[in-house]
Amino acid sequence: MEISTVAVKELRQKTGAGVMDCKRALLECAGDIEEAIDFLRKRGLAGAAKKEDRITAEGLISSYIHAGGKIGVLAEVNCETDFVARTEDFQNLAKEISMHIAAMNPLYISREDVPPEVVEREKEILRAEAATSGKPEKVLEGIVGGRMEKFFGENCLLEQAYIRDPEITVRDLISVVIAKLGENITVRRFARYQLSEDLIEDN
Repeated sequence: MEISTVAVKELRQKTGAGVMDCKRALLECAGDIEEAIDFLRKRGLAGAAKKEDRITAEGLISSYIHAGGKIGVLAEVNCETDFVARTEDFQNLAKEISMHIAAMNPLYISREDVPPEVVEREKEILRAEAATSGKPEKVLEGIVGGRMEKFFGENCLLEQAYIRDPEITVRDLISVVIAKLGENITVRRFARYQLSEDLIEDN
């Protein structure tokens, strides 16, 4: 079903949750605002977006080694205070993020980090593929838009389905910890090494 921007805006104002979280909640709840509020609250996402603009200058660098030493990850995860950086919840989150990166091999942290030329090249390929269907231009743009969402979901860390619970994204996982600890948390950068393969790094 189509979710209007008006409904997303209303839910965002009532909960403080992120735009994508609000849209997902409305889709899950068939557009019902009150049910969507409960949906977000149960997942600890309500209120997390209000902290997104806070500076995150503390944190830690987490490491994870997998597959008998054949895959290694370093990830810098930031928070607002050293106190939170030393909590078990934050350290566990950083470790989970590193483990997820090892398993899912994201290329970027968020869709905003994908270079414009990469986005445009992907769109051109998808447009060419969609054009073979013979459908109207307006329909083709919708198809391309949907496939680009899939591209971001597969390649951007924050939008990937979390390996331990595919019902939520890595962004959702972080939002739950933000709500619990009361501080903004960000992933600044990561590096993933795989034996005999090139380094995949996101700055």
